[in-house]
Amino acid sequence: MKTADVLNQLNGSSISLNGFDHDEIGDEHLLTGLETPMRADAFEMDDEEKKQKIAYHFSEIMETLGLDLTDDSLQGTPKRVAKMYIEEIFSGLNPKNKPKVALFDNKYQYNQMLIEKNIQFYSNCEHHFVPIMGKAHVAYISSGKVIGLSKLNRIVQYYAKRPQVQERLTNQIASELCEILQTDDVAVIIDAKHLCVSSRGVKDDSSTTITSYYGGAFNAPQKILELQNFLNN
Repeated sequence: MKTADVLNQLNGSSISLNGFDHDEIGDEHLLTGLETPMRADAFEMDDEEKKQKIAYHFSEIMETLGLDLTDDSLQGTPKRVAKMYIEEIFSGLNPKNKPKVALFDNKYQYNQMLIEKNIQFYSNCEHHFVPIMGKAHVAYISSGKVIGLSKLNRIVQYYAKRPQVQERLTNQIASELCEILQTDDVAVIIDAKHLCVSSRGVKDDSSTTITSYYGGAFNAPQKILELQNFLNN
């Protein structure tokens, strides 16, 4: 969608979502599906072109805010922001950055749950583009194949590095692990702080948000309890 079309849409009548418009929804957690909303032509422009375009538009935002872009401290900010967006905090939007994962035979015949807990991540709320900071706990039971432990971390980071909603992030990580590991026996729990809640809006700095996915064997109450016991110790 062209910039002019977006502006016309924003300036026109609000789009109805489940009977509510955007103003009525406000800060509510809204997501449209499992897949991150992307245009079909998202990768026709290369990274350098994207950086140039983002830098230009971010300088326009800074100008609109009344900042002096001739100041030594601010001159390089648009380019720094553009580089950060493309190479770092939103790098998970580009499939070329998806971690390559190799499967190995479960030669140890370890048939109990494997847990990688306290995977720290930084993401960004897609509603306000401010940080989400938290920890992910990932568990699976081998179906005969295993992956390197660091790959669990990398999968979490890949899906975190994009504008996100925590519910979608949880399910994207779980879906990817189910596909890679060829099993439904996967669990993902995320505990995160949203700066759109703590630094603006309601300004509650004490609350966190917890989301979970339990698949296959992890749907059994005893397995959930076992997992929770491990996470709490």
